[in-house]
Amino acid sequence: MPFSAHQRFALTDRSFAYTLKKDIHKLAGVIGFATAQLGRIDIVVSEMISNLLKHTPQGGELLVKPVFGEGDKEAGIELLCLDAGPGMRDPQRMLEDGVSTAGSKGEGLGAVRRLSDEFDLFSQVGTGTVILSRLFLPDASGVKPAPRSLDVRAVMVPKAGETFCGDNWSVVNRGSRYAIAAIDGLGHGEEAYLASREATEVFARFAHQTPSQVLVSIHEAIRKTRGAVGAVTVIDLETRQDSFCGIGNIMGKIHAADATKSLISYNGMLGNNRPAVLSDHLNAWDPSSLLVLHSDGIRARWDLGKYPGLKNHDPSVIAGVLYKDFTRKTDDVLVIAAKQRK
Repeated sequence: MPFSAHQRFALTDRSFAYTLKKDIHKLAGVIGFATAQLGRIDIVVSEMISNLLKHTPQGGELLVKPVFGEGDKEAGIELLCLDAGPGMRDPQRMLEDGVSTAGSKGEGLGAVRRLSDEFDLFSQVGTGTVILSRLFLPDASGVKPAPRSLDVRAVMVPKAGETFCGDNWSVVNRGSRYAIAAIDGLGHGEEAYLASREATEVFARFAHQTPSQVLVSIHEAIRKTRGAVGAVTVIDLETRQDSFCGIGNIMGKIHAADATKSLISYNGMLGNNRPAVLSDHLNAWDPSSLLVLHSDGIRARWDLGKYPGLKNHDPSVIAGVLYKDFTRKTDDVLVIAAKQRK
């Protein structure tokens, strides 16, 4: 299944609003939304922009990407609205029509929720707000992503000014087994993109193997590229076990109900030099667990405990919060979040 990088639309002041709306409208049209459905997306985007302009004087951003369904067909669009504003003391109350802290009619967030097929919001005083809206094509019943027991989402954004994203990821699901790969091509730009793309293509062919075996296959296959770092983890919901192996600086954590486990990678580089012996590291997995994997485009010193309740939100929102607050802004960014559906 293909995974597109998010397109990043920065809103530093009001003058960018029209261009931003036009570009997202065009992207939604390419995905396949008809005129009537485009109007719905336009309203969602307008309300998100309005929210950013009201509450974030220093600007915010929208992340937008297609959502793919069965048969690798585009099934909809995902929008993440990110701001580092004052945050909301009572997010659920702010979703009620007529409630506003900015002197407006207070219909924006409620309208976004009503118009979205899938909606989520996380806000915290002092850190800002992340709003998620997914909208699906009206005829997507045959291609819309079927709900899976493990919900795996990611925020993937190229370095500012780059067309290609050197980070990449993939997930392969067979029954209760979910194999997830996170890849970071060396450097950034097109050559990094080609290395990470080839690595994920190899992963898709060998995802039935153990994580260490998959990494050996990737290492051999991408020798002619500039190389990459990467990690593969396999979560089996039936046996309640996670198996992990990584080479390079892909960071990972499993957050369980009572503990946090860091996932440690080997030193080395795929396609260049790898340890002679690789082992898979086994970890417990339970229905309350949350997996987070990310490239070094995200600063490593983040603590989910500083965001009460975030673990209960959509994985895209979790990834969006970490991207918003910990991106280095000097490299491609990949944040993967996975949790079981309730």
